[in-house]
Amino acid sequence: MPENNLYFIAVVPFSDLQNKVNQLKRDIATRFNSARALKVMPHITLKAPFKWPSTAHNMLLKWFVDLKLPGPSFAITLQGFGAFNNRKNPVIFIKPADSISLVLLQRELVNSFAALEPAIVQPIDKNFTPHMTIAYRDLTPANFEKAWEEYSHKEFEEQFEINAVHLLQHNGRQWNIIASKALANT
Repeated sequence: MPENNLYFIAVVPFSDLQNKVNQLKRDIATRFNSARALKVMPHITLKAPFKWPSTAHNMLLKWFVDLKLPGPSFAITLQGFGAFNNRKNPVIFIKPADSISLVLLQRELVNSFAALEPAIVQPIDKNFTPHMTIAYRDLTPANFEKAWEEYSHKEFEEQFEINAVHLLQHNGRQWNIIASKALANT
């Protein structure tokens, strides 16, 4: 058993929307030679990937199950595309419309996580930029330019209900949802 496990926390859209997002990922993989995003189910990250001692796995699960999240559930609109034009590792993503509910959900989750283990809260967790990645890591700068020329003008609009957050763990080959926590119905 590894010394540390790898986890992250996210919201995940319903399966029909996942299929539409995966079609976009396959298009980018085929035409722009960037398939890495296909290894992860479509999601919006709330807590960036982190390592956690395998001996403390049950403690993390208990924290997650006991987590108090703001409610009620809410709809979010995905609208168009955005990019992080990093020189070495550019990213193309689907943009969620601004949502104070999503920002508050992420902030509450990260604050709770910081109370559990402050050393694992990263700057990216504090500077939340919601996005649903469709190309990253193996997207070369040259292929980014070609893909972004097209995707920056491409239309995309879908809506989904956020009614839970999910704890995902990497098993050495892929990410799997290992626990889900519903939003409060207040």
